[in-house]
Amino acid sequence: MYTKTIEQMISDSSEKQIIDIRETKDFNVDSYEGAVNIPWNLFMDNLDKVEKEKAIYLLCYNGKHSMEICEELGPLGYKIYSIEGGFYSYIRYKIEHFEAAENEERCKDIERSIIKKFRPQLWSQFTKAINTYELIKEGDKIAVCISGGKDSMLMAKLFQELKRHGKNNFDVVYLVMNPGYNDINYETILSNARLMNIPITVFESDIFDIVANEDGSPCYLCARMRRGALYSKAKELGCNKIALGHHYDDVIETILMGMLYGGQIQTMMPKLHSTNFEGLELIRPLYLVREEDIIKWMNYNKLKFIQCACRLTESCASCGGTEKGSKRAEIKSYIRELREKSPFIEANIFKSVENVHLNALICYKDKDGNRHHFLDEYDNDQH
Repeated sequence: MYTKTIEQMISDSSEKQIIDIRETKDFNVDSYEGAVNIPWNLFMDNLDKVEKEKAIYLLCYNGKHSMEICEELGPLGYKIYSIEGGFYSYIRYKIEHFEAAENEERCKDIERSIIKKFRPQLWSQFTKAINTYELIKEGDKIAVCISGGKDSMLMAKLFQELKRHGKNNFDVVYLVMNPGYNDINYETILSNARLMNIPITVFESDIFDIVANEDGSPCYLCARMRRGALYSKAKELGCNKIALGHHYDDVIETILMGMLYGGQIQTMMPKLHSTNFEGLELIRPLYLVREEDIIKWMNYNKLKFIQCACRLTESCASCGGTEKGSKRAEIKSYIRELREKSPFIEANIFKSVENVHLNALICYKDKDGNRHHFLDEYDNDQH
């Protein structure tokens, strides 16, 4: 009685008022052209803004709150309708009817920007890392793992360009795991994949539901479970490598975090053999790419990616959340301050783990975990 499809709303030629009842922060990101915003929890207090003489269409997240309002106001004489499927039905309609041709041209622009405008910062650094650290070999099948953020989506496009303009002696699977994303995050990932013409392979898991019951911070367990799920799926698909989107800034932040909070000197390696999944290797092709250059590429192409996919901390989602308050955020802030004093700070942090002098260390561990102290050979060195 109170439900209409998005197609019925659009085809309604009578005078109508379209009201987006989602939260204002989401309305500001995107909404139906000409819609006004009255958040659902404030709707009944703002009935003076509702044009009762017109047909009223409500856009909710999924239709739940809009239907509740319709059931309350319909009997009072309002010609009011809830859009079936909510805002997501509008997104799907827009993609199907309006954005196909535009997306094709935008995708070409995105690809051109990687090869031309941002070639020194992105393409050259990507290929340099692959060659320097020997990340790809003949016959590899690589699971390019896409979380939906700016880094992994760029990495996917770089792999596409590599196969198109460079090496083509390997196979790629663009792998997306859905650990329980909220609807907005999940639709954002799918929408960006369509826009950027990335043929993703999606598989489902219930990791968010599992870790939600953990006491304290679930982040460590969640990260381990997600990594394990990606390894398992990659192996199932016949891959021998998984590629993650960690970049240059992640590397230097990890070095400082280890020193300041872990009391150790170590780095995020450009590639690693898996200890739990025999025959699988992790590679990081964005190892030499700066985060600020990824952000410049993203803004240049007017792209919007999810920032934090965690369903347990919704404030970190695509509405604009950050890592504020985390140890990594503190390290980012320290590095920014140091950079203002010297432009060489970041490069020196990065190079510090390439210029380790064992004879100038108090103690170190070898690859087998054996501890070597300078006093072990100190007295012998005088002879």
